[in-house]
Amino acid sequence: MSRPKITIVGAGNVGATCAHWAAARELADIVLVDVVEGMPQGKALDLMEARPIFGFNVEVVGANDYEATRNSDIAIITAGIARKPGMSRDDLINTNKKIVSEVTRRVVEKSPKAFIIVVANPLDAMCYVAYKVSGFPSKRVMGMAGILDTARYRSFIAMELKVAVEEIQAMVLGGHGDDMVPVVSATNVSGVPLTNLLSRKKIAGLVERTRKGGGEIVALLKTGSAYYAPAAAAVQMAEAIIKDQKRVVPVSAYLTGEFGLNDLFFGVPVVLGARGIEKILTLKLTPSEEALLRQSAAAVARTRDELKM
Repeated sequence: MSRPKITIVGAGNVGATCAHWAAARELADIVLVDVVEGMPQGKALDLMEARPIFGFNVEVVGANDYEATRNSDIAIITAGIARKPGMSRDDLINTNKKIVSEVTRRVVEKSPKAFIIVVANPLDAMCYVAYKVSGFPSKRVMGMAGILDTARYRSFIAMELKVAVEEIQAMVLGGHGDDMVPVVSATNVSGVPLTNLLSRKKIAGLVERTRKGGGEIVALLKTGSAYYAPAAAAVQMAEAIIKDQKRVVPVSAYLTGEFGLNDLFFGVPVVLGARGIEKILTLKLTPSEEALLRQSAAAVARTRDELKM
């Protein structure tokens, strides 16, 4: 029986780290694609040479074209440029719209049955681009954001309370940006509500740190952005699909009325399994959380409208 196949487009830090996590977990054979000659091939060979040390046996290949990606089960799109100093948001959106459109077309041409996981920013808008260009059903196109944002939130809570991260159940919803909504009312530590364990002020600080989580890392690194946790989040999504795990996780999904929202990609809890997004779950929010979610949705809708698609 042949192994599943994951294509990762973009062999920069996030893409290469996706390949690393996926290979180490023996999820699938991996194709790393990038326009830079030699880079995906070099990183793929380096990963192949790690196989005897960690004892994984999947194939990892690098390529500059899409032939090697044929019949992939999953395509993770990390390609796109990061916002540079002096660059307007419009410039970023238009440049990445072109890149993601082209990549999606090439992926679909070779792998018409694939699931697409978008990591490129602005995340929710780039999911919309991939959805429109691919023509795929919405359950097969999704964005990696909520898992990462939730992981940051859970990490900060675990660090504050000095407890194991596995004990923390939490959910971060909304657009992937400063308007994201960590749902405090649904956050607990092995069933104990977070509000019983920390003061309102402490919780507000953790929520704010979560919202600025990406920026905190950018400020520390000075010349780049996060990649270990974003890549781990994308690979968790791929694993849930490949292994039909039915994970309940927040992802950027296409909404058609859920949460009162329409025709946009937005971070919501879903059941992720072999059919992709098998179900979108709704969550009872407090009035203040509801208001924050509306604010986040308005920001995401503005960016979607700028795409003019």
